[in-house]
Amino acid sequence: MIAALLKEIPLQKNYLADEQVETIYFGGGTPSLCSKEEIESIISSIRSTFKVADSSEITLEANPDDITEDKLIDWKTSGITRLSIGIQSFFEEDLRWMNRAHNAEQAINNLKLALLHFDNITIDLIYGTPQLTNEKWKQNVDTAISLNIPHLSCYALTVEPKTPLDKMIQQHKSLPVNPDKQSEQFLLLMQWLEDAGYEHYEISNFAKPGWRSRHNSSYWQGSKYLGLGPSAHSFNEKERQWNIANNSIYIDSINKGIIPLEKEVLTKTQQLNEYIMTSLRTMEGTKLSITGISLVEKSKKFIDSGLMKLENNSLILTKEGKLLADGIAADLFF
Repeated sequence: MIAALLKEIPLQKNYLADEQVETIYFGGGTPSLCSKEEIESIISSIRSTFKVADSSEITLEANPDDITEDKLIDWKTSGITRLSIGIQSFFEEDLRWMNRAHNAEQAINNLKLALLHFDNITIDLIYGTPQLTNEKWKQNVDTAISLNIPHLSCYALTVEPKTPLDKMIQQHKSLPVNPDKQSEQFLLLMQWLEDAGYEHYEISNFAKPGWRSRHNSSYWQGSKYLGLGPSAHSFNEKERQWNIANNSIYIDSINKGIIPLEKEVLTKTQQLNEYIMTSLRTMEGTKLSITGISLVEKSKKFIDSGLMKLENNSLILTKEGKLLADGIAADLFF
């Protein structure tokens, strides 16, 4: 897989049209299992193929159970500047229910260890699980705040069809997800982190001033990006493309010098709607200078009902509006 990835990088050299690369993100799997040499080879190949900024943000997704002192040192020396750690919960019973490989002790101890080597760390937390009370949810958030984690990504539990969790709920072996409880815990989360000095700069993301994710912010601002590896998606403002989601076919194709991908050319309307969908999720909102003033009329019912506000010539969701972000965005589409 690593060998194929290294072959794909030069095959994609023209995709970003000679633009400078500001961020690199190792994700979409378990990159924390890669060796120091493998990470270094990928970063080196990217730097030799593209114009990479000296101040680039380079993130590695890591599982708490993969974190050791030696690995942290290796990641740091190989060029990683930011860690994204999938904590999910600091409670043992929740981690077992989510079938996570790490336990509560590893979540705390290895996160503290990571903080000794990296300032720029984000963690994932999950709310809205059937067994998560508001009190336990507050303890999870308070733990992150007390550890001085600069960035949090918080997601409501979603139950995908035909998954083990979906089957358990259907068989009444697990309580179903309660949307009202999820909304309540999201509203509580927004208030707790606001009180703690975090910016709610995107629906699911909170950061202390100066610690926003540069990589994810690029997505929401509609910047170009290139994805490498099986199932990776790319976007160049006019079209998007995605690699096949099959490891063996991907490797075989790359070894023949062919990138196994599909493309979709976006119409002007699709480009505009994508901008509305992504920008409305951010604290800066959707700029009328890009969408046109006609969007104000479409937004009037949301402004009147307190779900949205017009500020600095931008449409911005209120806290209550953030509960309905996707639906509101879809209603605003052209």
